[in-house]
Order: sequence, then C-alpha cells, then structure tokens
Amino acid sequence: MAASPLSSSSALSKPISKHHSFSLNTPQKVTFPLLPKTLQKPSSFPCNHVLHPQKSQFTTSSKNPISDFFSANKNEDGLVPSFSDDDDDKPREECGVVGIFGDPEASRLCYLALHALQHRGQEGAGIVAVNNNVLQSVTGVGLVSEVFNESKLDQLPGEMAIGHVRYSTAGSSMLKNVQPFVAGYRFGSIGVAHNGNLVNYRALRAMLEDNGSIFNTSSDTEVVLHLIAISKARPFFLRIVEACEKLEGAYSMVFVTEDKLVAVRDPHGFRPLVMGRRSNGAVVFASETCALDLIEATYEREVYPGEVLVVDKKDGVQSVCLMPHPEPKQCIFEHIYFALPNSVVFGRSVYESRHAFGEILATEAPVDCDVVIAVPDSGVVAALGYAAKAGVPFQQGLIRSHYVGRTFIEPSQKIRDFGVKLKLSPVRGVLEGKRVVVVDDSIVRGTTSSKIVRLIKEAGAKEVHMRIASPPIIGSCYYGVDTPSSEELISNRMSVEEIREFIGCDSLAFLPFESLKKMLGSESPNFCYACFSGKYPVMPREVKVKRVGDFLDDGLNGPMDSIDGGWIQGPRDLNVEKEIDPLYQKSNI
Repeated sequence: MAASPLSSSSALSKPISKHHSFSLNTPQKVTFPLLPKTLQKPSSFPCNHVLHPQKSQFTTSSKNPISDFFSANKNEDGLVPSFSDDDDDKPREECGVVGIFGDPEASRLCYLALHALQHRGQEGAGIVAVNNNVLQSVTGVGLVSEVFNESKLDQLPGEMAIGHVRYSTAGSSMLKNVQPFVAGYRFGSIGVAHNGNLVNYRALRAMLEDNGSIFNTSSDTEVVLHLIAISKARPFFLRIVEACEKLEGAYSMVFVTEDKLVAVRDPHGFRPLVMGRRSNGAVVFASETCALDLIEATYEREVYPGEVLVVDKKDGVQSVCLMPHPEPKQCIFEHIYFALPNSVVFGRSVYESRHAFGEILATEAPVDCDVVIAVPDSGVVAALGYAAKAGVPFQQGLIRSHYVGRTFIEPSQKIRDFGVKLKLSPVRGVLEGKRVVVVDDSIVRGTTSSKIVRLIKEAGAKEVHMRIASPPIIGSCYYGVDTPSSEELISNRMSVEEIREFIGCDSLAFLPFESLKKMLGSESPNFCYACFSGKYPVMPREVKVKRVGDFLDDGLNGPMDSIDGGWIQGPRDLNVEKEIDPLYQKSNI
C-alpha cells in the first residue's frame, strides 16, 4: 500500500546480440571553442543521429517491481543477511575520474584533483602519465594520500595524465582492480579510468572469453579495453565508439594513448563529467567541478551525453558526435548525496539543490520545534534550508569525527551503537529538553537512523523529528552506485509509519517525489529516478548487486568464481522474463 510521505506517532500521521544496432554516419568533427561558463543544454549538442530506443517503462506500485528478481539474496532460512553495526547506512559513492592534457605537471595536478574527488571513492587510487610515448602507471589500495608521495609522483613525468579514485561497484578492491587500467595491443598502449557500471558486463565478458580474450581483473572496465583491442575501426577514436556501442549502463570515461586524451560519456549521461581549462591552455576533464577549482581550471561545460571529446597537439580539442543519445537520465543522487556542495553537477549548483530540498521539507512537512540539526556532513545544507524556511535556529547538535579509521578495536564490554558513537557525538547543550528536527539526506536500511535517534534522545532531547531530503529509496542502482539489494531497502519493505516506528522518532517525513520533480522544473525529465520509482532507463539484464555484508572487507582472495555470491542473474530471454517478471505484460520491452 502506498504510504504518505509524512508519518508521526501522533495524528501527523540482455545478451549482446540484442543490443541496439546504431548506424554510424560520417562523424562530425567540430573544433571546440572556448565556451562561457553557462551550460549548454544537451539538445544543443550538434548531432544528426536519430535514436529510437526500446522503452522499458514499468507500471509500478510503491514498491520496486524488479525486486522479484532478487530472491536469491535470501539465505537458507529465507532471511536477508544481517549487517555489521559499523556499516554506514548510505549508498556508497561510485568513482571519480580526472584527465589532464598539455601541462608539464600533469601527474601532480592529477594527484591534487583526485584529492578533491576523494569523497567519490576511498578504496583505491591510481594515475597513468604519458612520457616519451610511454604510459607509466602508479596505483595502490587506500586513500590518495596513502598511495602517492613525492617519489611516486616523480615516476610520472609528462604533459598528459589520467587518474581514478574508486569504490568497488564492480569487482573487489584487490590491487589489480585499482584503475586506471593500462593495456598494450597491436597499435600501441591505452589507459582507461571509468566511473559507472555496465549492466551487460557478464554477457560481454562471456563473448570475449569465447573468442579467446584473457581477463586479469574482476572489474567491468576491463571489457572496454578488450573491445577496443578487437575493433577494426579507423582512426583510433572510432575504436572507442565501436566499443561503446556495445556497452549498456553508465560510463563516464577518460582514455589516454601515446598522443591523445579522450573523454566519453554514455548516451544517457548517468554519471557526471565536466571539462575545464587552465590559464596555460591545459585541458582538464573531471567528475566534478570541485576538482577543477582546486587546480585553478576554469569550468567550461559538461561532456554531453553520447559525446566523445578527443584532445591532441595537432587538432586541439575536437568534439565528435558519434553515439546517438536519447533523453538524458542524469543521476539525481549526485545532487542528494554524492557530489560536494561546492560542485556544479549537470549544470546545477549542488548547494542550491540541497538548500531547496530542505525548504520544501519545511513547507510540506512542518512541525513545532526548537532547533534544527543535521546529520553531518551530507545533511547540513538541507538542514540550513529547512531552518531558514521554518524560521528556527540551525545548530550543530551532532559533531562528526573525521579521524575514524577503517578498523577499530571494541572493548570486551560491548558498547551499544559503537560504530555510530565513534563517528557522531551529540551536543547535550543543544539537544537537552528541546524539540529537535534532524535532517538527513536519505534512509537506506534504517539501521544508522535508529541509532542516531537513540543517541539524540539519550542526550536529553524532548522530541526527535526526522526529515529526509530525498524520496524513499525503493530500488537498487545499477549504474555505478553500490546500494543494497531491493529486499534490504527499508522503504521497499515498510510504509513510512512502519519506518518511523522502527527508527523510534516522533515523526518522519521524506521529500515528496512530485515536489522534487517540480523543483527541477523543465529539467526534471533529464534525471534518473530509478531508485525512487523502480523505473529503469536501461533495464538490468544481468545485475551486480554487491550485498553489504558480502565481502565486508572488500578484499577478495581465491578463484574468480567466488565473486558470484555478489551477482544475481537477470532474465536472459523473453521466455525466462515472462516466468520471472509478474509485471511483464505491463512493460513495453
């Protein structure tokens, strides 16, 4: 039963052969001029290709319609696996990429830009630089500051470099899975850094292995290198295009060869990728504008969905329209949680978006209160918006520790909510005797939210009212974000009132879905809301859901087959789909 977005304890209550066949006309090459900071709309991108994609729109209830695919997640007793108390109850950031061309300190600038993108991945980092037509690579497991030092950067001379920070949405966090990847083939060497996730990775890998390809990693990015290597297209960038035409899902990638830097974004534009330029003319690509700011590069524009940008010394920057692109489907969670507030993502200020989310909550889910606090750090801007609109003071009621390591030793006498207490400390002087509104960006499994509510009440709060700056999450993401399976998402299993009871707050309200779309205005159709609606722009056929609790330390040892515990197979053909999907008759696929 669909639930009201507000609840309180009172009356407030596919196989590769089925991939689209794109006709590739003679590519248009446009010498790229210096553009103003204002973002051009994707429709302004010069492309004459017409795409008639197969639609996969679903008629849905308030729950995720493809959750039926994932019954394999249950254990022998039919129960969803339990999770460590110390896990963050958030989607995990995907990855961040950087590319720099034409600067004598390219690798050092790349290193700094990766620092700015560290929030997008903390499990591994790498840089590939080009010097004298040789690709040199340094990668490592851990934070950027742990992987690189002065001597490591000295090994990466040259005027061209790409970099990557990762959280393992596909493949485990073994060193061999840390990007950028470098491979040699008959025409030279190529490096790639990828942000996103390919939903047809398994079919592509099977096809390539049947034809003799040998894989060194469990990452979906490696298939891109194999597809480029087997392509017979000319010139080089057409190899990339031919490879990308076989990919389904999300990808924002930067490539480097002996003499070229290439940036490409998938036809739907799921993941962000921007272009900037330094005062010396060096061209910079990055996942977010915050990386451009740190290295003093001026933001020019996004890489358009379906666009390939080629940079070399001979022709400068060329914009090549090669891949047909349907209506953009940019990830709304970039504005809700992933991106830094000081970034401009998809042409919108992240700070302004989050502030508006808070204002909407204050308007549509008001409550009598004495103070507004945030769950730091991602809830702060929305809380400021709520407080400003409600006319209630914002204060720091929770202090976040930024020095908690990945592992810690718990005393033998168990401490309740130990993981949360390590990270968040309540300020009794702010909370005691007060009616408190707590603003957070999202609720995923609800486990952390319940501990935060308990923490605030133990600090003496009279009432605790949770306000969530996103709609309820009912569907997993398959486009480069590591989320639990649909069965583990609390909003896919419970009504808002049931969630309120579970986390123990006095009232609970989510950002209404329709209000979110109204706030986005004319740009609303350009965003992907699959995690809120269960309607997927690219229908998952073979889906990787890395269940939180599987590979908890994210370090995989042993045979490749052992990763299959984190994979769930989608329907391989229509006959199977009819059996698995009870909503098949209502879909357009």
